[in-house]
Amino acid sequence: MTKAERWTRYWDRKSATYDAEMGIWDRRLFGDSREWACGQAAGEVLEVAVGTGLNLPCYPADVVLTGLDLSAGMLDIARERARGLGREVTLRQGSADGMPFADASFDTVVCTFGLCAIPDHVTAVGEMVRVLRPGGRLILVDHVAASPWVVRVMQWLVELASVPLAGEHFRRRPSKEVEARGLPVERRERFKLGLVERLVARKPG
Repeated sequence: MTKAERWTRYWDRKSATYDAEMGIWDRRLFGDSREWACGQAAGEVLEVAVGTGLNLPCYPADVVLTGLDLSAGMLDIARERARGLGREVTLRQGSADGMPFADASFDTVVCTFGLCAIPDHVTAVGEMVRVLRPGGRLILVDHVAASPWVVRVMQWLVELASVPLAGEHFRRRPSKEVEARGLPVERRERFKLGLVERLVARKPG
């Protein structure tokens, strides 16, 4: 079994409990981050790691929405959620580190709580920038390396189990990958001891 097949199967199984688990984290840690991210999306929008579609109710009514996810099980739930909302959305199965979209396809790219679990997050950020149109917005929210060093040590200890078992990373900083690709960060917020970072960057025109 390849690594891609392993993680696809993992997230297919995880789809059954994902909403309940994320609901806990949303209430305790992430707050209004979904509304914050999706409310700033405009035009033709790609959501990377769309999962079960928890963000779908948060988007403005006038956006044209496409969602990408590795897991067919996750996407099945997202389709049901979209139908229940009466929301038009194109859902595609695929990998974030090799997106099935042409260059400069979208006005906005959104990823919430996905880069922490995407195996090659560096390539994934590059792909997000690639499919974004000049002048377009990249909107990211994730849990990241904390500000206090003692908390980062705790995150490192947790990763000893979480990375091999669930592919879950706690010490990544997606903002550094965004800046390395020359995208100016227009808005950045960190809270909960720096554990949560959310940002808006714009691709140069």
